[in-house]
Amino acid sequence: MSIRSWYYAAQGQQQGPVSEDDLRDLIARGVVSAETLLWSDGMAGWEKAGRIPGLMSGVPSISPGGPPAFDGGGSAATGPLSAKLDTWSYLGWTLLYVLGQFLIVIAPWTAVYLYRYVIERIRVPGRPNLSFIGQPLDIWYVFVGMGVLTYVGMSDQAIIKLAAIIAQAFLGWMIMRWVMSRIASNGEPLPIRFEGSPIVYFGWYLLLIVSGVTIIGWAWVATAWMRWICRNIQGTRREVVFNGTGLQVLWRTLVFVLGCSVIIPIPWLLRWYSAWYVSQFALVPRGSQPV
Repeated sequence: MSIRSWYYAAQGQQQGPVSEDDLRDLIARGVVSAETLLWSDGMAGWEKAGRIPGLMSGVPSISPGGPPAFDGGGSAATGPLSAKLDTWSYLGWTLLYVLGQFLIVIAPWTAVYLYRYVIERIRVPGRPNLSFIGQPLDIWYVFVGMGVLTYVGMSDQAIIKLAAIIAQAFLGWMIMRWVMSRIASNGEPLPIRFEGSPIVYFGWYLLLIVSGVTIIGWAWVATAWMRWICRNIQGTRREVVFNGTGLQVLWRTLVFVLGCSVIIPIPWLLRWYSAWYVSQFALVPRGSQPV
């Protein structure tokens, strides 16, 4: 009889060890499902039960042992992030997001679904099974406000346009803080928070708009803004950095915009551009970057 021991995740906590017979009983009772995270000796890390070959019908025999830390094990791991986005699914969620901004009422739902889709497909060193746990009604008024400001900004009056820009910047800051605080790993909320000042955030937002006059200067402003945002992400053992350069942002954005003008390449360009942008963020030991 197999003496393999298993550990499983329930309500964000590690449970076990349990014997093979006990695991079979948990599966039969529905306590352990195909989506439940499991670990046993011989496995590199936690994995969903449904992704372990033969597990749901029979558990192979391996000697027991202690599990890696449930918080992701490699909490000290460093390296770039990556994103595996499906061409058509990503395009669909993006189009729904844009539609939501114009229809306003459904904006909270379309925005949250897009965030959830993207974040669940981002791979972070040492943080398995990333997910987004924010709900559409958490800050629905912010998304509705952004939708309304889309129309307000079309006004011919300069004072109204300026007011819309200020309001959009502030709401964008609120969304960023909310998104950061709703990221989870293995179903457990991460203590991430964005502590950037709303005034400074608005300054970057305004500078980006003004730099558009220079045609190319906006790319360097956008890069510096990303690095400022990274410096203000707190609650992590590692530091988040943005490695992209202004020139890289510029030429890739130009390729993306020009390619999208042809319409047909849009799905592939959208995936390529987004995946590259995500890959420019990386985790490094905190304090290793020059001030």
